[in-house]
Parts: sequence; structure tokens; C-alpha cells
Amino acid sequence: MTTALAEGVALPPAALPQTRKSRRRGRGPTDGPPRWQIYLPLGLYLLFTLVPFYWMLLFALRPDGSTSLVPWPVTGAHLDKVWNDRSFGTFFVNSMLVGAGTLVFTTVVALSGGYALARFRFKGRTAFLIALLCSQFIPGALMLVPLFQIFRHLQLINSLWSVVISETVFQLPLSVILLSGFIKGIPEALEEAAWVDGCTRMRAFRAVVLPMLRPGLVAVGSFAFVHSWNHFLFALMFLSEQDKQTIPVGLNTLIGADSVDLGALAAGGVIAAVPVVIVFAFIQKWLITGFSAGAVKG
Repeated sequence: MTTALAEGVALPPAALPQTRKSRRRGRGPTDGPPRWQIYLPLGLYLLFTLVPFYWMLLFALRPDGSTSLVPWPVTGAHLDKVWNDRSFGTFFVNSMLVGAGTLVFTTVVALSGGYALARFRFKGRTAFLIALLCSQFIPGALMLVPLFQIFRHLQLINSLWSVVISETVFQLPLSVILLSGFIKGIPEALEEAAWVDGCTRMRAFRAVVLPMLRPGLVAVGSFAFVHSWNHFLFALMFLSEQDKQTIPVGLNTLIGADSVDLGALAAGGVIAAVPVVIVFAFIQKWLITGFSAGAVKG
């Protein structure tokens, strides 16, 4: 190329070096859209998503009577009011107990059911899967009366166990389906190789399958935790004592019949949102992998 340029020989267009501007002008139909067509909608969506959170944080941190769009001077009076005077410290602990209990029970039971659906062939398996899918169409409000009667006979009214059991039951169908799809994506030959080496089915499951299920378990557990953390209906119906209520019910108590304390309500919303944001910040990688694998495999 150097010799040809020195002698003044014209080169075909394909042989000439392309600059960044020429590559932009020569973008083909398979090169994808320009970057601004990607970043502009994403930026607008991000703005649309974050503005309500900023507005809530603004009301929670600025003093009463202030109309500033910047939380300055910052005050913690609203947070102190809802945490101490409105018993949000107790509500927070109750919500954590309900969320942790729902996470553990949902993950353990869904793991057993998902493995059975993925590895065994039995009569009625298809009907069972259809029943799991159809159960997702039943709203929780329709089950309040029978659940209340059951828990009343079991003496679980005003107990956090009633909320944990209810949340677990309603989270199980989707969790079983997700874990079943994820387990189907793990080659069964790996377990068979462990059996040949002398492992029992349970030991092969613990040594081979369980370590590869981490993304799926994180997805199912986080979904169960967040849903139970935010759910309002079961806690409202089964818990009547104030020291047993959860954060969603506590937020409802901040709304009066004649007025609403916006600062206290926003502070309660911040307290409710912070744990969920922290959880998703740490597990987002495993969460996306788990949901995508459970949705497309099997």
C-alpha cells in the first residue's frame, strides 16, 4: 500500500483507510441504530423512574413548610418521627421477619417441587403444571375468608406465622415453575456421573446440582422477599395488634381522614424502599441470570 501511494496509483475505495467520520457515514443496515437512539429513550425512562423517588426523598429530608426543590437544609425530623413516635422500628423488624420466613420456606419447598417436576415423569404431571399456572389467576382477596377461618382455628390470628404461611402459599406456584425450568437446564448426565462414583441421589443433588442453582435460588428468594415485604392485604387482615403490624400497614396509618402528613409519609416510604434497593443492588447479576434461565430453559 505504501509503494502504491508513493507512486500515485489510485487504490479502490475498499483499500483506503477509513476514518471515524467515514465509518459513521458508511453505517450499514446491519450495524444497528446510532447510539443516541439508544441512550435517549433509556435516559428518558431513567428520568421517569427516578423522579418519584427523588420527590419522596425531597419531602422526607426537607423541613415542614419548605418549597425548595433541593433538600437543604437537611432535616431528620420526619425520619425520627416515624421511626420512634409511629413505631416504624417495630414495623421494620416485623417486615424483616415475614420477608425472611417467606424467603426460606418458599425456596425450600419450591426447590423440592421444582426438582421433582424436572427430573421425574409421573402420571398427572402435565395436569399439575396446568393447575400451578391457573392458580396465578386467583387474586389473594378471594382467599381471605377461608384463610382467616383456617388461621382462627389454628390460633394463628395476630401471629406473624399467618402472614408467612399465606405469602409462601401464593409465591410457590411461580417459584416452582421457575426452579423447574432452571433445573432442566442442568444436564442430567452430571448427576448420573456422580451416581456412578457411588453418590446417592441426595448427595449428588447437594454436590452437583445445588451449586449450579445459585442464580435460580437467588431469583426465587429475592422475588419472594420483595413481594412479602411490599404486600399489604394479608398483614392488614390477619394482624390487628399494632406491635405485630408490618411496614405497608404502618404506611397506611399515616394517612388520616382529613389530612396527610406528607413529610412523615415520605419518610416511611424511604424506610420501606431502602432495604429493597440494597438487596437488588447486591443480587442484580444473579437475579437476571436466574429469571432468564428459568424462563427459557426446559
